[in-house]
Amino acid sequence: MAKDDMRLTSTEITSLWVQYIQETMAICISKYVLATVKDDEIRSLFKFCLELSKKHLKTLKKLLNDENFPLPNGFTDEDINLEAPPLFTDLFWLQYIYDMTIHGLSGHGISFSGSARKDIRDHYYQCNIDAMNVYNKSVDILLAKGIYERDPYYSTPQKVEFITDLGYMMDIIGKKRSLNSMEAGTIYTNLRKSILTKGILLGFQQVTKDKKVHKFMNDGLNLVNKHIGIFSSILHEENLHSPRLLNTQVTNSKIAPFSDKLMLFHAGFMFNLAMIYYANAIAISMRIDVLGHCEASFLRDLKISTSWANIMIEKGWIEKPPEANDRKELPNN
Repeated sequence: MAKDDMRLTSTEITSLWVQYIQETMAICISKYVLATVKDDEIRSLFKFCLELSKKHLKTLKKLLNDENFPLPNGFTDEDINLEAPPLFTDLFWLQYIYDMTIHGLSGHGISFSGSARKDIRDHYYQCNIDAMNVYNKSVDILLAKGIYERDPYYSTPQKVEFITDLGYMMDIIGKKRSLNSMEAGTIYTNLRKSILTKGILLGFQQVTKDKKVHKFMNDGLNLVNKHIGIFSSILHEENLHSPRLLNTQVTNSKIAPFSDKLMLFHAGFMFNLAMIYYANAIAISMRIDVLGHCEASFLRDLKISTSWANIMIEKGWIEKPPEANDRKELPNN
């Protein structure tokens, strides 16, 4: 293969650059959890996660250094306060790592499928295996503790049926059909992610001293509460259960375990993820009211993400992603 063909593509650069920053944040979080968690099984899980993040970061550094690509600053030990008391319970952290690993599986899969170079593919192949191992461990612990929440059950259909009426999708006369399994499953999954985000925001707004960061956390809480209310009501109208809230898993600590920069970054990251999942829900939902709520939720998340970006830029906390060469600015020879 020609040397030029071995250069990193824009997709590969983005994947490595974004993962580098996320792994540095994950290392900070795992270190704090290990300093505060009491449950032996959860401690063992986060110790495993910390070693994986360190391993991934070592590979990422090599890949980027070999290309003379500047390493992102990301997050460091300066962004953690290991002396801070627990802000969240052990069970919160167990639910946290379960849900965040699902995000990781999705992200690594996209990075793998967007890579051409074998060393990059090998890296994301291993990242997927590592994430699946964390997922299995977290599910096993949740099941063993009797706190794993299953999605709503549906009865087995008696026969294959086809959609024969446009009203199945449009509800022209206002009559709502029952949610199909795709819609119910997506709503439940997105609700669980919103509930985790609410727990994170509750904790972070409790400990931040920065007025703008505090306001963002409160605005985010109001928005997430709105979305939880809307989609929980849709499930309850169908006599389907919604996931339990994590409010009680936030302690009354007022001491920040992380820097304002890390907490704000993490909060914004959750809203960016939410937009991806709402977009997916729009793509597979057929009931017009569900489509409308997902679209409106996406737009509200987009608005608050813009607010997040403005604060991050104002504070000097957001690193500029790699850009294409500006051909207009290149000197003439």
